Amino acid sequence: MGINTERDVEANMQIGPTDQGMVRIFIEAGGVEIPMDFDPEEAEEIADELRAAALAARSIK
Repeated sequence: MGINTERDVEANMQIGPTDQGMVRIFIEAGGVEIPMDFDPEEAEEIADELRAAALAARSIK
């Protein structure tokens, strides 16, 4: 399995701030819940990586 392996899995994702000053990405799929907390600086780095990936994906099509 890798980044280019397609899967037919439905998942829900929520992103928001916690009451502890962290940013949480919460993923639920198939009865499994994965909460991932990041400090604001890490969250901004992840956002930058998402933007860069979106830009790269646009250039592939």
